[in-house]
Amino acid sequence: MSGFFDIPSDLQHSWLGLVGLHLREALLPVLAGLVVSLPLAQLCVRLRWLYPPVLWVTTVLYAIPSLAFFVLLIDYTGQTELTVMIPLTVYSLVVLVPAIVDGVRSVPQETLAAATAMGFGPVRRYFQVQLPIAVPAVIAGLRVATVSSISLVSVGALIGNQGALGNLINDANIYNRPELAVNAVLSMAALAILADVLLVAVRLLLTPWMPRAGRRKQPADVPDPATAALEDAVR
Repeated sequence: MSGFFDIPSDLQHSWLGLVGLHLREALLPVLAGLVVSLPLAQLCVRLRWLYPPVLWVTTVLYAIPSLAFFVLLIDYTGQTELTVMIPLTVYSLVVLVPAIVDGVRSVPQETLAAATAMGFGPVRRYFQVQLPIAVPAVIAGLRVATVSSISLVSVGALIGNQGALGNLINDANIYNRPELAVNAVLSMAALAILADVLLVAVRLLLTPWMPRAGRRKQPADVPDPATAALEDAVR
């Protein structure tokens, strides 16, 4: 295992360089998916008839194997990061859109009515009342999408995409160095766990009104999420 971090020169990157590129190719699609999902989910909430077809389309696209998706795009985007990131962005929608829709729909109607009576317009109400209450559901979706994206980036090595940790698995076969495959698997697992822990920390930071594990509170001491979000919006 002495060559565990001895990366072949054909990859043109050090181990840390590969990790950085892997994270970029995995996290940027999730961020892009979140940006697309926020307005799309709001449309699905306001126009209930739109939600089933949107869910159907995203599910069908998710069913396309990643390798086939990459091959379809390679004629247009070449052997670039974009070829990998476009499908990963699409895949994230099937997780993020339902998560945001369910979270926003969980907001009590009386809370929405109170926000409207206080002069909140639709946009302000969405971003300052509905989304804060939906944070736990949104973060849950982000956790699934992020871990999935970190895993699927490795498939890009099959189309010659340079930079991702998946190339270490390919080079392990070429150079008969199994330690490179072990390196890739352990590195991706560590990145997925670290990303998941960070997202949990973000949820805890954004939802101080939620009860914490190991802390028992009396029912009267536990603030209502909807009330807490509305109070924060007013402040």
